[in-house]
Amino acid sequence: MQGKIIKGIAGFYYVYAEGSLYECKAKGTFRNRKVKPLVGDNVVISVLDREKRIGNIDRILPRISELIRPAVANVDQAMVVFAAAAPEPNFNLLDRFLIMMEKQRVPTFICFNKIDLVCNAKSQEYAAVYKKSGYPVIFASTYEEHGMDTIRSALKGKTTTLAGPSGVGKSSIINMLNPDAHMDIGVISKKIERGRHTTRHSEIIPIGDETFLTDTPGFSSIYFYDMEPEDLKLYYREFEDYEPDCRFRGCNHMGEKDCGIKQAVDTGEINPLRYENYRLFFEELKEKKRYS
Repeated sequence: MQGKIIKGIAGFYYVYAEGSLYECKAKGTFRNRKVKPLVGDNVVISVLDREKRIGNIDRILPRISELIRPAVANVDQAMVVFAAAAPEPNFNLLDRFLIMMEKQRVPTFICFNKIDLVCNAKSQEYAAVYKKSGYPVIFASTYEEHGMDTIRSALKGKTTTLAGPSGVGKSSIINMLNPDAHMDIGVISKKIERGRHTTRHSEIIPIGDETFLTDTPGFSSIYFYDMEPEDLKLYYREFEDYEPDCRFRGCNHMGEKDCGIKQAVDTGEINPLRYENYRLFFEELKEKKRYS
């Protein structure tokens, strides 16, 4: 039987297959080969007890993608959710996430939730930050049930990792997409946490035919790992069109003269907020390299 791992904890993997949830253990051959099943893996299982829905994972099917943070497999895209207000969006944190997804080559779109709390001018101001960065922006309000059809359309037929800070309404969005989601999660939690495991883990929630949402723990900070300061510019899509205007090859767009990027910022072609975060990140990476 073929299925998808929707949650893994304490050596147990919960596989969604043929409309049912099976509690599985991974065969010892995986440990011997130092292969660890991941949430999102498509697997082949053998059923040991159909009534109790217990089985073994026999084989992990080839992965189309593998994310390091969060640790999930076979993700087609990411939806990062920030609140339009309460709390105010942290664009520094948002840009950190976008860079992380760019580095892992995962297509990403942005959802500003709680749009009912801000005026139209403010929402358009948020959209303008990313208008020329190549990231689609969706506005939503679970309170007013606004934007849900747009989100469903963007998710249809794909496995999407849902991420964002705590308190921005991710759970409310999941509830609207699948009203039974939290009921199912509650059943799983009672079964596998046994009163001992309190840390939230990534898990996949089916929300439609061949459509899955990977819910990940909320983040309050993101740090860059394994990245050179000079590579940071590779993860800013909007820089590409203006880098040919830089006077110096290998320009880092910081203090160099005749920089095409800085000129584009001055003329409004590149959003100043995006560029300011770039400068902060570059200095952070340079400082980290100095003391590593």
